[in-house]
Amino acid sequence: MKSYNVAVVGATGMVGQKMLQVLAELKFPVKNLYPMASKRSAGKEIIFNGKPYVVQELCDEAFDQEIDIALFSAGGDTSERFSPVAAAKGVIVIDNSSAFRMDPTVPLVVPEVNPEDLDWHKNIIANPNCSTIQAVVALKPLYDAFGIDRIVYSTYQAVSGSGVKGYADLENGIKGEDNAFYPHPIAYNVLPHIDSFLDNGYTKEEMKMINETRKILHDDSLRITATTVRVPVFYSHSESVNVELKKPFELDAIRKLYSDAPGIVLQDDPANNVYPLARTAENTDEVYVGRLRRDESIDNGLNLWVVADNIRKGAASNAVQIAFELAKRGLI
Repeated sequence: MKSYNVAVVGATGMVGQKMLQVLAELKFPVKNLYPMASKRSAGKEIIFNGKPYVVQELCDEAFDQEIDIALFSAGGDTSERFSPVAAAKGVIVIDNSSAFRMDPTVPLVVPEVNPEDLDWHKNIIANPNCSTIQAVVALKPLYDAFGIDRIVYSTYQAVSGSGVKGYADLENGIKGEDNAFYPHPIAYNVLPHIDSFLDNGYTKEEMKMINETRKILHDDSLRITATTVRVPVFYSHSESVNVELKKPFELDAIRKLYSDAPGIVLQDDPANNVYPLARTAENTDEVYVGRLRRDESIDNGLNLWVVADNIRKGAASNAVQIAFELAKRGLI
């Protein structure tokens, strides 16, 4: 594989730092690195692969350099402003914000699920929401083998999904200090509230999961509902996923599917207390699936428990995996 010039936009943030770590750990072939951030962070020094780099200020002219790929993780407003600038200059943008996810002209990609959508990108590719990524990795084998009529999501999401402010609220709350970010204390508490509430009573996070799942699976007929919840865990989102399949199934066949599926680790031995845990998933790139059992209240109903590191697979690693897939398909 040839090497590429890579920019990381938001390089000093939580996800940007993780992107740099994952680029190094997965040995993506970086020829030249261009870390970028806001004017406030420009001039800081970061280390990548043992070499120091000075963070550049993000501006229109920053993309006049010879850059092949830009991994964006600097918020929706920044992406809306600068992604089209980079794309117009021939840079392939992999954007971690919600800015372009539901744009019908922008592919929304999880490499284990819909890599073929990369073939029609127009220099901007959207990285899905963290909670959606791990869910669709687990759903894809079921969708292909049995079809899906309905999905019920119930999530238990880590504070790192809110960035450094959410992380600090839990750290400080454990010390007995007041919360500064969440509307209620998160330490020793559970908040059924992620992102802002909409007129339909759902939160933006819940509607992201619903709409993004349909787009990634290319199925607007899917019936989906979601309740997303913030829990006092630093890393890794956990999800209870209830699925109504179109066809009858045997649990052994489901286990075989997951044993063979890319990017999935099956942990399903409850008799020996083996099931996915947030602590197990932390700092890994796999999606962990377990607690497989029938939903006996409906025909063809299945319950599963899905866990993944929200900062790695839910953000940074998925973006880097997209970059690898672009290179593999000769699209860079």
